[in-house]
Amino acid sequence: MTTTEADVPAPSGATVQDTSGDGHEHATYGYHQQKDEHLKRLRRIEGQIRGLQRMVDEDVYCIDILTQVSASTKALQSFALQLLEEHLRHCVADAAVKGGAEIDAKVEEATKAIGRLLRT
Repeated sequence: MTTTEADVPAPSGATVQDTSGDGHEHATYGYHQQKDEHLKRLRRIEGQIRGLQRMVDEDVYCIDILTQVSASTKALQSFALQLLEEHLRHCVADAAVKGGAEIDAKVEEATKAIGRLLRT
């Protein structure tokens, strides 16, 4: 017996709906409404990383590369904070409405994610 996407329940905090028009349900997370903006932002960050590769390849001065590393790091941190905010507003808020053990699990999950972000 095989497992299909439809057989797998959506993770807690995800809204399940047919977003592709293919008749199958897919999980929708808090970032879904800003998905295009997020992808644009990630492509910009990807361009910054490619710029770093080019700078190393072209033997650019160390401090100039470090400045670009700092800018890329800040861009990723900013993206992570935006994603975390959307997670709190959507997934954690949804769990709070449902109550019970689900809210405790979502708060613990968010706390661990924040801890990981602080370590970077």
